[in-house]
Amino acid sequence: MSKAFVRETEDEDDAPEPAPPPSGGKNYISPAGFERLKAELKQRVELEHPEVVKTVAWAASLGDRSENADYLYGKKRLREIDRRVRFLIKRLEGAEIVRSAGRDTDQVFFGATVSFRNAAGTVQVVTILGADEVDPAQGKVSWLSPVAKALLKARAGDTVTLRSPSGEERLEILEVKYR
Repeated sequence: MSKAFVRETEDEDDAPEPAPPPSGGKNYISPAGFERLKAELKQRVELEHPEVVKTVAWAASLGDRSENADYLYGKKRLREIDRRVRFLIKRLEGAEIVRSAGRDTDQVFFGATVSFRNAAGTVQVVTILGADEVDPAQGKVSWLSPVAKALLKARAGDTVTLRSPSGEERLEILEVKYR
């Protein structure tokens, strides 16, 4: 069977890509998130890619490439790096940086850190950021997520309805901060 029809196993570096913004939508991102993406692009282009190219060139110089693991893995790794570089370039080109630090309002917009109480009485804190900055473990949610959509444009003291696959839930907004 041709290798073209065999799915290769996923590498640990094959993290799932963030979902693209809705068609015609914006790719909002914080200045820190934009800088992180730029740093990753620079690291992949200036460090990783040249190093892997050296390895592939060395492996190719050994002769028979069909059973040369260094060569085969190196070529696969180059494809992964190139794919990620193309993705990062597209994301950076389409990014719209939102500077929300120091905003003086109690209304929820992009960049807000919101404390809210759910129906069970649990207080949660989330920061509303771009799709490329999501980290649920640290309370960073995308502005496209259901919880962010429920919170956007509300104010401290308001009660909003979160519509999720598990049903509707009332959230009481306790505090809105911009860092």
